[in-house]
Amino acid sequence: MMKIILGSDHFGFDLKEVIKEHLQSKGIAVVDIGVYDKNPVDYPDIAVALAERVASGEFERGILICGTGIGMAIVANKVPGVRAAVCHDVYSAERARKSNDAQIMTMGGVIVGPELAKKLVDVWLESEFQGGRSLPKVEKIKMIDAKYRGVAK
Repeated sequence: MMKIILGSDHFGFDLKEVIKEHLQSKGIAVVDIGVYDKNPVDYPDIAVALAERVASGEFERGILICGTGIGMAIVANKVPGVRAAVCHDVYSAERARKSNDAQIMTMGGVIVGPELAKKLVDVWLESEFQGGRSLPKVEKIKMIDAKYRGVAK
């Protein structure tokens, strides 16, 4: 059974709760790492905690939500081995998986409404990496990642 890790800052709290309920209604196990209320937090703290758990292999996929989704994606992509993508429309949610093999999707809680968010999550979860012409590109991303970790050959 797939297990999803979910996190947000205070701007993404309401949408996180909607997505959590949606996933649970589909029988998907959800681990919510916060926030648990609307008290202000710094989104990098949530993003790095989630991204590290995805990078370690503990979770196949994760979802992060802040005001725009951009900050969360920037931070998550700093964690070696992570590919996070901002998804605000169905096409980008699908391509994040099929073309980029993104393990983390990010969304903006002040940009994406609840019904669209549920659709984006569904499309993202149903999409798998297609390989093909995308494979060498993702391999290049992995090589760049390795280079800056100091493990490239």
